[in-house]
Amino acid sequence: MKNLLIPKLYVDSIFEIDLKKLVDRGIKGLIVDIDNTLVAWDKKTAPAKVIEWFDEIRSHGLDICLVSNNTEDRVVKFTEKIKIYTVHSAKKPTKSPFKKAMSYLETDKTNTAIIGDQIFTDVLGGNRMGIYTILVVPIKSKEFWWTTFVRKFERFVLRKIKKGEN
Repeated sequence: MKNLLIPKLYVDSIFEIDLKKLVDRGIKGLIVDIDNTLVAWDKKTAPAKVIEWFDEIRSHGLDICLVSNNTEDRVVKFTEKIKIYTVHSAKKPTKSPFKKAMSYLETDKTNTAIIGDQIFTDVLGGNRMGIYTILVVPIKSKEFWWTTFVRKFERFVLRKIKKGEN
């Protein structure tokens, strides 16, 4: 179980991810969380900087699918000005949203990566699927009450990761 909670890569933000290295690894599709990965959980739309990052992803020949546990309304509002695959009400870490995203992306577990801010949804779900997992530091500390509760357990796991006790 412990290894299922360990990301393959841990970075401060999406903008620190070396997309060329992902392509060199054989990655063709990215599953990306929205809330506190791309924007603070209370921001409704994608800012220009995130849209530019999507363009950079595509310039590397990668495709993207946003997968969120949030509602359809939230995901539709966030993506209303951009054309991008989405999965809403995902129920991560279950396997079905990852399978659905890989179907959209026409990828499989060997050439897909997930980028997210939560160990118990994004990393656990991605590792259960056998895909490359990237954990980012959450953008904003104020969060939904349940996420705040789960973050206490995540901090324990992160201390182990930082000490190299995986």
